[in-house]
Amino acid sequence: MEILNASNLSKVYGQGATAVNALDDVSFAVNKGEFVVIIGPSGSGKSTLLHLLGGVDRPTDGSLSVEHTSIFDLNETQLAIFRRRQIGLIYQFYNLIPVLTVEENMTLPLLLDGHKVNKKQFNDIVTALGLNERLNYLPNQLSGGQQQRVSIGRALISNPALMLADEPTGNLDSKNSNDIMDLLKMFNKTYNQTLIVITHDERIALQADRVISIEDGRIAKDEVTRP
Repeated sequence: MEILNASNLSKVYGQGATAVNALDDVSFAVNKGEFVVIIGPSGSGKSTLLHLLGGVDRPTDGSLSVEHTSIFDLNETQLAIFRRRQIGLIYQFYNLIPVLTVEENMTLPLLLDGHKVNKKQFNDIVTALGLNERLNYLPNQLSGGQQQRVSIGRALISNPALMLADEPTGNLDSKNSNDIMDLLKMFNKTYNQTLIVITHDERIALQADRVISIEDGRIAKDEVTRP
């Protein structure tokens, strides 16, 4: 079942002679439960694409539907609500709120929506992430790997249609990098969580079901690696 459809996405920064075509007519679809890696060198347009897929930025041209909602037809308030409920974002530098505990950071998306926390679901996620003993800790009391686990938990808490990870291991050592990728793959396989990872790391690409290579703002290759 198709969960994401990007059609002719383009993004131009600036105007006239100084215009930069960061993304040029990109189209692809993703099915529910797929693990897709979007890979490319620095400046290839992959980060611009991530911002569009996450509804963080709007394209110059093209459309994007997530869970059959054309997200760029939404106004800013509607888009913010949709993003909070349907798109889980995991960043390289965690983006945790420093004055909130682990539990508060993880449950914040639900609380912003005025929803109660499903305790069983929360406990299942916390256990899978190995954070049971850290719920009352602040982010500065955690290691980098633990902070990224909290970020993953926050992304999952709303049962999003789509989870997007931007260089999720880029700020971690090799052991923590492997642990984080194992967790992301576990949630992908166990919970059928659709996962798109943006990276320049070919080792991560080798673990995906499908690899989309971006060069100069265009899709250079789109390969299924695990049928």
